[in-house]
Amino acid sequence: MELSEQNVKKQRPVHLDLQTIRFPATAIVSILHRVSGVIMLFAVGILIWLLNSSLASAESFAGVQSLFDHFIMKFIIWGILTALAFHLFGGLRHLVMDTGRWEELASGTVSAKAVFVLTVAFSIVAGIWVW
Repeated sequence: MELSEQNVKKQRPVHLDLQTIRFPATAIVSILHRVSGVIMLFAVGILIWLLNSSLASAESFAGVQSLFDHFIMKFIIWGILTALAFHLFGGLRHLVMDTGRWEELASGTVSAKAVFVLTVAFSIVAGIWVW
């Protein structure tokens, strides 16, 4: 083993404490964009099931409609709408970054914070609409 390889191995951290590492806003938006995509994958299944159940008969439509009176179903729909909004805003941010804009640290951080603000605003509006 060469001397430079030994120095590199000595400089590597032995233990990374993930609770003390602070991610920048850009990394958080990128990670949450992937998470919201997975949530949307499961949401499509829920929404298709609800659509299929509502189209089976008039009684099943009334049953699905009565589901929307429960807090849990309202919370699920609100969560789906919030995940959709975050995924949409984060995806638009990534598309703009693919064109070569917002790649600098300052503008990337501003766009990441804008995604959070827009999502919170949409989430509040969706919450008012659902409830």
